Amino acid sequence: MSYLASAHDPPDLSQEVRRLFDDLARRRPERRPYVSGECSPTLDVLETEHSVEIVADVPGIPAEGLRVLVKNNVVLIVGEKDRAEPARTPTSYHLVERDFGRFARAVRIHTAVDAARARATLAHGELRVALPKLAERRGREILIAVEAGQE
Repeated sequence: MSYLASAHDPPDLSQEVRRLFDDLARRRPERRPYVSGECSPTLDVLETEHSVEIVADVPGIPAEGLRVLVKNNVVLIVGEKDRAEPARTPTSYHLVERDFGRFARAVRIHTAVDAARARATLAHGELRVALPKLAERRGREILIAVEAGQE
């Protein structure tokens, strides 16, 4: 089962993406004006007995440069990675592979999760979003007490 959202199945999240980018811009007024470009951090989605976890590689991005939103069973990770300071001496690059700029990644979750208890932590360039699973309720027996009514 694929967790990554395809172009066909996610709800339209463009307004949320714009809102989160605007929020990043307001919270990071010191960000360099030449941040542009586009990057796409790699991520893993894993499921344990108790949670679904999304792990994204975001080296060089501070916590204030990231936003995580859960809506309609889709986890949206939005961020911005600043370009490295250019060298102060004349420099010729031989290879440039590192990404920078804004990004948005959407991951559809196919398991019932408790989004209100979700947690996102950033450590050593790794963003980990943990979404606790909800207990399965379908198929469970529920005994309903029968009360005597007035005759």
